[in-house]
Amino acid sequence: MKIQIHSILFALLTASAAIAEDTTTTKTTTTQPDGSQQTTVKTTTSSGTITEYEPGTTFIMKETSGPVTYRYGTKVNYITKSGKVISETDMKTRIRIGIPASVRYVTEGENRVISEIVIED
Repeated sequence: MKIQIHSILFALLTASAAIAEDTTTTKTTTTQPDGSQQTTVKTTTSSGTITEYEPGTTFIMKETSGPVTYRYGTKVNYITKSGKVISETDMKTRIRIGIPASVRYVTEGENRVISEIVIED
């Protein structure tokens, strides 16, 4: 019985860690043999629960590390988990404090600048 309980707890902990895990791509500029440059942009995706939201100005999420403040980029895409694009006007009516969300952002100095917000369908 103890082995089963430990197995179940381990599975739950592993699953919750995978959900909260950030994913990252890096930005690297490489000079090609012909002199041209190739750039890869570092983008990070992070998930949590929205704790503060003011369209275009404030976006704060509670993540496993605590509250994290994000800045808005010049263009922010709003989508659902199933991939449906949401207009900024529709997003203002659908987003609420306490709902789970994911953000894709780039780091500019000390700021996390949002390029995409993903919410439940």
